[in-house]
Amino acid sequence: MEKLNIGIILGSTRQGRLSPQVGKWVKEICQQHKDANYEILDIADYNLPFFGTGTEKEEGIIAWKKKLSSMDGFIFIVQEYNHSLTGALKNALDSAYEEWNDKAAGIVSYGSTGGARAAEHLRGGILGGELSIATVRAHPTLSIFTDFTEFKVFKPADIHINYVTTMLSQILLWSKALKAVRKS
Repeated sequence: MEKLNIGIILGSTRQGRLSPQVGKWVKEICQQHKDANYEILDIADYNLPFFGTGTEKEEGIIAWKKKLSSMDGFIFIVQEYNHSLTGALKNALDSAYEEWNDKAAGIVSYGSTGGARAAEHLRGGILGGELSIATVRAHPTLSIFTDFTEFKVFKPADIHINYVTTMLSQILLWSKALKAVRKS
């Protein structure tokens, strides 16, 4: 059977962001599971205009939609800013629609409360409700206080590897099922 393609989406474009460190760590864990291909999707690379301000024919939007279309599932690296997800991530979500539909996703979040509030905003209102993405139950949460040194260097506790592995198992199961749905 053909391998699944799972995109690991970095949810921040802010200068000094920590999401590249977390995304790299998640990808290293995922690559131990040979059931899929894993790719980091950095929304900063796409130069997406604010939703509704462009023509939707911009090079970045076209490339973003094409990349999303090639994916079977996603892992969102979500950091909590002001009790919610970043504006950049919300904009990236809004910049596509059908490309998200009938795919699975997991969330790895971080912040002062493990990024739980941002993850719930993402899960409840946006992914499942509007974009028809099936989110999995397992949700690794990372503390900015205990999983980062001086709030800058990612040093996760080993227990988080188990949480990411559980989440990934659920994503792969649902991604495979939803790929069959998309083909029907």
